[in-house]
Amino acid sequence: MREGVRMKAIELIGVSKVYPQATGGRAALDDVSLAVEQGASLGLIGESGSGKTTIAKILLGLEPASGGEVVIAGHRIDGRPRGRRARIEHARRIQIVFQDPYLSLNPRLAVGDAIERTLRLHSVERSGARRRALELLAQVGLGEREADALPGMLSGGQRQRAAIARALAVGPRVLILDEAVAALDVSVQAQVLNLFNDLREAEGLSYLFITHNLAVVQYVTDDAVVLRQGRVVEHGPTRELLARPTSPYTVELLDSIPRGIPRRRHDPVVAPAAALTESTSS
Repeated sequence: MREGVRMKAIELIGVSKVYPQATGGRAALDDVSLAVEQGASLGLIGESGSGKTTIAKILLGLEPASGGEVVIAGHRIDGRPRGRRARIEHARRIQIVFQDPYLSLNPRLAVGDAIERTLRLHSVERSGARRRALELLAQVGLGEREADALPGMLSGGQRQRAAIARALAVGPRVLILDEAVAALDVSVQAQVLNLFNDLREAEGLSYLFITHNLAVVQYVTDDAVVLRQGRVVEHGPTRELLARPTSPYTVELLDSIPRGIPRRRHDPVVAPAAALTESTSS
């Protein structure tokens, strides 16, 4: 990553989203501004219905903003990309890792094959796709045995690692992590969070981390935004925001959600030797 002023990986400027009158003309987002610098990680905190998912949909090009400006890696986004080339280019800028890895892994397709299909969709030759798929899986701590397994043959943590590898296949600058460790056991959560930190350092990735878990927010984000009913009520460095919130709503929210902060890194996870324990484009 170059020294000096960093490009903003994500920038929302005065973004609003109003749903049709059929839903009462509700404003899901109201004048939301936030930014994530390249190589940084931003946590989005808020109750259900606060606007977190709407922000993710707009960034992924699944819905247009009603107003304001949305920029990803220097490219302005205006709704769903038009045409195959535009969709591919957008996918190379931003991908998502869901709480449920089955949203990005076909249960009837070996995970290595799913990643190969994604690579070929993005113009990687068949001859090199298998090699690259294995490299991506190795990067997230999985081996050839896991590559040949169906998702249902893997543990929950391994499935999530495979979903991360698939998201990385197209070389995105930004990952949206939508409750990406919420379904995992606590010990496995720590391993996957360490993986996210390692990938950010190695690849210069930027993260938008959507979560209800304050342990996750503190462990992997630099800054945090608190949303309420589509508006930003607080925004600042994560540790400062969690330790000294200024908004009464933030105080109330932080008192209502988990605070179990990881105390240390777990040892790196190596590719398992014995346990066994059409991918969708974002």
